[in-house]
Amino acid sequence: MPLLRALTDRLTGLSALIGGVCLVGLMGVIVADVIGRSLGMPLFGGQDLIDMGMVLLVFGGMASCATSGGHIAVDLLQDRFPRPMNRAIDIFAAVLGAVIFGLIAWTVHESARLSQMLNISTNLLNLPRAWFQWGLSAMSAVCALGLAVRAVDLILPGKDMCKHVS
Repeated sequence: MPLLRALTDRLTGLSALIGGVCLVGLMGVIVADVIGRSLGMPLFGGQDLIDMGMVLLVFGGMASCATSGGHIAVDLLQDRFPRPMNRAIDIFAAVLGAVIFGLIAWTVHESARLSQMLNISTNLLNLPRAWFQWGLSAMSAVCALGLAVRAVDLILPGKDMCKHVS
């Protein structure tokens, strides 16, 4: 299990790094596009870069947030439930998240295969959409793996990663 945890942490870190690089790149593209528009010369292909970059940005950070329990949680009833029930809810949420992100990874992978077969590309720059879809699929798979490992960690005694406020 420690080896799987280490692998998951490295993949999650790589995914977050890719998302961070996309964030910096998108900031540059947006600034260049805004300045260009004010001068009457918008950045050619800026919309394509922003569309594809946002996909990688969002899904790049998703695994890190999901595996650390950083998502927003509504805790209206958390104080009223016993600690074991809160733990069971956290385990269920991690398992459900792993299943959902696994399905997203599979669906987007199939879509990427279709995009490659039909040679679908972005509007202006003609970048193959399949590349971005494969990236999204890989990041979703990393998120699913991270959530599955999180669920196992929550199930094992003494591995409660969630710090509930009581």
